[in-house]
This record gives sequence, structure tokens and C-alpha cells, in this order.
Amino acid sequence: MEREPEDVLGAVGARLRALRRERGMTLAGVAEVTAVSESTLSRLESGQRRPALDLLLPLARLYGVPLDDLVGAPRTGDPRIHLKPIRRFGMVFVPLSRRPGGMQAFKMIIPASPALREPTPQTHEGFEWLYILSGRLRLLLGERELTLTPGEVAEFDTTLPHWLGSADGGVVEALILFGPQGARAHLRVTPDRTPQCHDGQ
Repeated sequence: MEREPEDVLGAVGARLRALRRERGMTLAGVAEVTAVSESTLSRLESGQRRPALDLLLPLARLYGVPLDDLVGAPRTGDPRIHLKPIRRFGMVFVPLSRRPGGMQAFKMIIPASPALREPTPQTHEGFEWLYILSGRLRLLLGERELTLTPGEVAEFDTTLPHWLGSADGGVVEALILFGPQGARAHLRVTPDRTPQCHDGQ
């Protein structure tokens, strides 16, 4: 049974509030990035303001979600499988593969933020390859710090302490391949575990 338009639009406020809280942002912080006033954002989230396209577009870009997901629009007549985004460490990961084990593919989105995130390096088994689609990515790897721009590629052993974030507070989008220990995206083998960076142009 199809939902009435008012029901669809009425649920937008709760989604906006949940997305903002998931990203640890305040109304003032969202207002600063999107140029939508704090009072308007508050009324949107509480359902007192009817959502309009000119308000929803900058919020969808900030939170790194499709507009359809923001308004909960049904995907009718579409036979494709739409995989659910995963939100971790303030980032959004959209799975692009469903194969159990082996190499896994994701699209990673780091939403815009007025304040740069504090690095929290992690380690785990595996090997990672990433390609920058847009934005400027800050990559910390062991004692090294790199800034990657669109078209650049990096691959590294994830047993080294590593952290990914925006270099300038803007949105970053990247493709990521993650494989088990010993699996690499390239056939080339290097003798050390330092990152291999390439220009994808």
C-alpha cells in the first residue's frame, strides 16, 4: 500500500535529526556548513517546517545520503538490490559487493564538518586499496601523513596504524577494496609495507 505524501514528508524531520546526531553535529554546526538557518533546521527536524528541495539538497550533501533515502521515497519497479549504508567512525560506507570472504568493495563518504576530526588510528588484519573520487583525503599511516586528491590511489597493509579523514573539512568520496591479509588489488609485490600511491589520471 502506497504511503500518502504527507506521511512521507512528515518522517523527514526524524531522519534529519537522526543523521545529525549520528554525525555528532549540532544545529549550529549544520547551519554553518549548509547556510540554512539554525531556526529553520530546528523547525524541519520537529516537523513544524515543510521540507522543500532547496533545504533538503544541501542537507543530503552534508550527510552523504541520496535524496531518495532522506525522504524515504519508495523505489518502485527497480529490480536492483539496494544495499544499506553502514555508518562507522563518523563515515558512511556503502557496500558494493555481497560476496562472503575475499575482496570486499565499498564506496566511502566522509561528510563535511566545520571542525576537523581528531585522528584515532586503528589496526586490523587485512590489506586496503582506495581510489579518491572527490575531495581531499587525509591519510595517516604509521608515522606518515599524506593528502590524497581526486584520481590518486593508495594501498597499504592495515596491520599498520591508520586513519582516514577529510584534509580540509569538506566532503570526501572514495572507492575502497578491502581484502584479507596477503590479498592485494594489484599483482605487483613490494618488499615493504609502506603505502603505494599512484596518480590515477
